[in-house]
Amino acid sequence: MSAPRTDTRALVRIPPAERGATRIADRVVAKVASRTAREVLSAAAERHRALAALAAGASVTVRSGVARIRLTVELAYPVDIAAICATLRHEVATRVHTLTGMDVPQVVVQVERLHPAVEAEERAGRVR
Repeated sequence: MSAPRTDTRALVRIPPAERGATRIADRVVAKVASRTAREVLSAAAERHRALAALAAGASVTVRSGVARIRLTVELAYPVDIAAICATLRHEVATRVHTLTGMDVPQVVVQVERLHPAVEAEERAGRVR
């Protein structure tokens, strides 16, 4: 028994704008943001042995294709906090925009805790 044939001339072409839209969940954007933050902190830790990336998390609010991101991080101290936060803001905004197409006008970085470098190395498994 053969499958029924479809007359392709009978198919109606629907304009792209009327086909629907892809919605990306807030939690997916948050995962992209937190993973990017962990990658940035890990790269910084590789460049500066004293800095250990400890933790990074994100919360996101998306409205009308605009994502507002809040990162929470824990850092080893001493570290240039302003430079790390600026790098995090830039990299997270760029990656989220690239992967989702959303505008990211705001990335807030909140440093929840600073750990002494020795304690941070022990937590990361780098005991001297």
